[in-house]
Amino acid sequence: MSGPPPAVAAVRSAVRPGLRGSPQPVLVAVSGGGDSLALAAAVAFEAPRAGVPAGAVTVDHGLQPGSPGRARRTADLVRDLGLDPVLVLPVTVGADGGPEGAARTARYAALAGAAAGHGARVALGHTLDDQAETVLLGLGRGSGPRSVAGMVAERPPFWRPLLGVRRSVTREACAALGLPVWDDPWNTDPAHRRARLRAEVLPLLEDVLGGGVAPALARTAEQLREDLDALDGLAAGHLARLAGDGCLPAGELAALPAALRRRVLRGWLRNGGVPDLQATHLGAVDALLTGWRGQGPVALPGGAEAFRASGRLVLRPAGCRGGRARPAADPRPVPDPEEQHP
Repeated sequence: MSGPPPAVAAVRSAVRPGLRGSPQPVLVAVSGGGDSLALAAAVAFEAPRAGVPAGAVTVDHGLQPGSPGRARRTADLVRDLGLDPVLVLPVTVGADGGPEGAARTARYAALAGAAAGHGARVALGHTLDDQAETVLLGLGRGSGPRSVAGMVAERPPFWRPLLGVRRSVTREACAALGLPVWDDPWNTDPAHRRARLRAEVLPLLEDVLGGGVAPALARTAEQLREDLDALDGLAAGHLARLAGDGCLPAGELAALPAALRRRVLRGWLRNGGVPDLQATHLGAVDALLTGWRGQGPVALPGGAEAFRASGRLVLRPAGCRGGRARPAADPRPVPDPEEQHP
């Protein structure tokens, strides 16, 4: 008895370990494109064998004519695969971050809400090719090592089992299974940066460098992420040790290597409730340690301030006139805002 077509087998093999490794229910985020449809079919096949409840969710961004009907047809398709429940979530897309960024924000908020409501993790169909594009975008923005390290396979509630699978394989899997793939026109619209990377930049790099660029970028992201995770773990230990009363000892912190020191500061500020922390803010707070000349408080997003007093760094929350620090709520590392997802 012959097995499934190679592409189908490859996608199933990618999801199998994650399903067998956790009993938590799964919701597959399905757009109707080849990547998410192949993922949905693989999860529908493997989840019952692993004893894991599996459903699906499709987000209607409302940005294209006929999008509600498209979302319903996608829901019917994955329901026929055996996934249950199947949710259709309309969202309102704002204006912040441009069309791509605003749509991404609305989508991830809806998916996170569905995960919380069903006690599930959300399976996303990002492939090795998406990872390569993310690395290039991070390099081009100069937005820090976490951005260049790309997407992580597991960050609750999100699960990306296809980061080692090529986009061509998911398309082949859909063709082998007779699944009708919908190609989102945004994915080929040159007005969108990621679409141009996909259509112009990566093919050019493949030609100039003789092939293998996408897998090489994905390997680079994985190797860099291992290093960053190790640094984050060390920084979390220093933060737990140094911030016992919510303040940080300036001298001891200043003696740490910059890569650790800035991670400690980032965790301290974000655990203290500072939103939208940018590199400029972090650099200004770091200067209270490494360039101390008696300067005044550093204004931070959300109205908080960081200042140095009696040899310690203090975080003054928004609206607080006193000099008491806000205690760090959790010494563990927090998700890095530099990380970008498609």
